[in-house]
Amino acid sequence: MAKELLVDVWSDVACPWCYVGKRRLEGALAKFPHRDDVKVTWHAFELDPGAPAVRTGDVSHVERLARKYGMSVAQAEAATKNLVDTAAKDGIAMRFDRIHGGNTFDAHRVIHLAGERGVQDAVKERLLLAYFTEGASVGEPEVLVRLASEAGLDADEVRAMLASDRFTAEVRNDERQATELGIRGVPFFVIAGRYGVSGAQPVDALLSVLTKGWDATKELETSAEGAVCGPDGCA
Repeated sequence: MAKELLVDVWSDVACPWCYVGKRRLEGALAKFPHRDDVKVTWHAFELDPGAPAVRTGDVSHVERLARKYGMSVAQAEAATKNLVDTAAKDGIAMRFDRIHGGNTFDAHRVIHLAGERGVQDAVKERLLLAYFTEGASVGEPEVLVRLASEAGLDADEVRAMLASDRFTAEVRNDERQATELGIRGVPFFVIAGRYGVSGAQPVDALLSVLTKGWDATKELETSAEGAVCGPDGCA
C-alpha cells in the first residue's frame, strides 16, 4: 500500500487567520517533496454558531470586533489593519469594509459535499475568497449554490442538499472531534493524526511538522514470508 500523509484542518469560512493558514499550508506543501502523497481534509469549526444566516444593520466589522472583544474602535481598527497587511504578504486581499457576516453552518455542509465530489479544496478556497474579498453573504443558500458551482459542484445538487439535512451529522461530528481534541481556536492542523499545530504558523514551521509526520508514517516492512490464511483459504 502506498504511503499517504493525512493532514486534517479545522477552520471556519469566516475566520481570517484560517485563510492565511490555508495559504501558508499551500506554501509548505509546495516545498514538501512528498506533496503528491498528502491528503488534506477540511473540517468544520463555527466561530459564531448562534449567528443569523445573514447579519443586518449598519454596524461595521470594526465596530462589531470592538464590541465582541471589549476593545476600543481604534484598537479594533489597528488590529484589522495588521491582519490586512499580514494577509497581503501571503497574497490575500482582505476587504473588511465589504464583509457581510453571518452563519457558516451551511457553508460547512457544502464543503463536506465537495469532499465527496473531490473538489473540497477548490470549494473551500472559493468560499474564503468570496467572504473576505468579494463581500459575499455565505449564509444565503443561493449565494452558496453560485459559489459552489463556480468551484466545480453541480448547482442542482448543492441546492437540493441545502434544502435537506444532508451533512448535518458530519458537521456536528467535526465539531465534536474538535472538542475532544481540545481545539479552542482555528486554524488547527493535525498532521498524521498525531501532531497538532495551532494557528497560522509560518510556512517553514508547517513544513517542519509535515516532514516529522512523514517520517513517523512508516510503511509496514515484511522481513519474511510464511504460510498464511486469507479470505480464499490457506496456503
